[in-house]
Amino acid sequence: MANTNLTIDMITNEALMILHQKANFLGTIDRQYDSSFAKSGAKIGDTLRIRLPNEYTVRTGAALSVQDNIETSTSLQVATQKGVDVNFTSEELTMDIDSFSERILQPAMSVLAANIEADVMSMYQDVANQHSNVGSAATFAGMVTGGKILTDNLAPYDGRCLNMNTTDNVNMVDAIKGLTNAESSVSSNYKEGRLGGPFAGFSDIYENTLWQRHTSGSDDGTGDHKVNGGNQVGATITHSSNGGGTFVKGDIITFAGCNSVHPETKADTGVLKQFTVTANMSATATTVAISPAISITGSQANASAAPTATGAITKVGGASATYGISMAYHKNAFTFATADLVMPRGVDMASRKSMDGISIRIVRDYDINNDKFPCRIDVLYGYAATRPQLACRIANS
Repeated sequence: MANTNLTIDMITNEALMILHQKANFLGTIDRQYDSSFAKSGAKIGDTLRIRLPNEYTVRTGAALSVQDNIETSTSLQVATQKGVDVNFTSEELTMDIDSFSERILQPAMSVLAANIEADVMSMYQDVANQHSNVGSAATFAGMVTGGKILTDNLAPYDGRCLNMNTTDNVNMVDAIKGLTNAESSVSSNYKEGRLGGPFAGFSDIYENTLWQRHTSGSDDGTGDHKVNGGNQVGATITHSSNGGGTFVKGDIITFAGCNSVHPETKADTGVLKQFTVTANMSATATTVAISPAISITGSQANASAAPTATGAITKVGGASATYGISMAYHKNAFTFATADLVMPRGVDMASRKSMDGISIRIVRDYDINNDKFPCRIDVLYGYAATRPQLACRIANS
């Protein structure tokens, strides 16, 4: 029986499947693909439209008040192109797809998937909610507290995930080994050394080697920085340093007198609202950039009051503390978006495919001197924490 050479479409489909399987964080967040680029192709810097959930108002009384379904969207810039380049021979193109995948595609796509996912997981810095257990091992109570914070922010129960760093996974498996659990979960705990979902309010539980450890700024967390002036709202707060240290992007801070509120009733929860620092701040700086922006009135209110004038700004964690990050989140907290890259002309072959919100392009040329096919595999993407209130960091040792 004659060999059938692998086609570029067969290779592209296989590569796309491997990429999808290798990235467990990407696989559990909102993925969107903008088909408007399907004909012309996209370039770095192009903008994708990311759909947001419809919002409605509640009427009082019996009178009908019909609302139109108005689609809303936000923009996300496709700012990153990553790829991996391989070279294969005419002989290798006669292999079956499984053998070709094992020898060439799987190693190539594994490293591409890891680099893309590590990039996307830097979005932990955009999440302001944090259960802090810095300096101590992960606990079952800490994991459940992460779920509680999701509930407090009205995250739907369906679609919740817990994605842990490898140290937290070890500590969690050990912490619950004596608990009564479903047979399948006990099996994964003991046979595979990992937690299985659904468990503790999470639909899925994963372990991931790519979670970054966060090293906080030099501020010691004792509140040396003070708010300078009352009635400050928005994404920038003016303050005086008073000998305080630095903040770095991703640090969690609170402001005296500024509590969180219930997302719907706007009632004061009595708990200080957490904010994430969005840009590095020097020890002598007089402003700090934060997210979310403070709002105290109307339907967008997210805080009980503006920070107290001269009140303390307190950083969570000690000076220059380094700690592990795991993430509890609903899938709609984060969005990963891809667009079709331009299909080049004048090459041997090119193929572009999309699956489940991820688009990939493979371009193949021919090296006549060496009878080889140099090949580039590219993904053009962007990402954003579109609804970061539906996520919670879990910070442990």
